[in-house]
Parts: sequence; structure tokens; C-alpha cells
Amino acid sequence: MNHRIYSMAVASVYPAYVAKAEKKGRTKAEVDEIFRWLTGHSQASLEAELANKTSFEDFFARAPAMNPDRSLITGTVCGVRVENVEEPLMREIRYLDKLIDELAKGKAMEKILRRPT
Repeated sequence: MNHRIYSMAVASVYPAYVAKAEKKGRTKAEVDEIFRWLTGHSQASLEAELANKTSFEDFFARAPAMNPDRSLITGTVCGVRVENVEEPLMREIRYLDKLIDELAKGKAMEKILRRPT
């Protein structure tokens, strides 16, 4: 287990997620939508967690409503299949990473958010 990443503030990685998306023509609003979809946060509660420099561990533990459809997220991030990550917190982090990767690759939001077409 990588406890160091668990204690990192989500706010310390958030700008990199936004930069990755914007570099590919996507928006901060879309990154926020992904965070809200995954965790059930409102925009205000998401911004509060970022402002409070909440750790990844606390961010996911206190998420209002983890999206049950996140189990539909499959594929690799950094050579690791997200659906095979056994440690629950690391799996949540990898789900987030995978969704941001899909955004940066130009995937439609409906597909990223696993909405039926």
C-alpha cells in the first residue's frame, strides 16, 4: 500500500488534473463534473474539500455518495488495470485517474460518466 498518496491533499493533485484536461481542450468544469459524479459532492462541497486540503483518504471516506456505476470503469492507468486494484482506496484513486485520462483523450462526457446512450 502506498500510504503517502493517501495522505496527500487532493488539492495538491487537482491542478494537474485540470491542466491535463485543459491541455487537450477540455475544461475545469468537466473535471469538476467528474469529481462530483464519482463522489456525490456538490460543487460547493467539492470546493470546500479542496480549500481544506483534504487528504485522498478523508476525501473518499467522507464522500457524500460514491457512484455505484464506478464499478463500470475499466482499463489501465499507468499500466495497472483499475478493476483489478484490490486495495479499496487505491482503486478509488485509480478510478479518478482513469476518468481524467478519458477526458483528456477526448471521450464524450456521457461515456466517461457511464451514462446509457
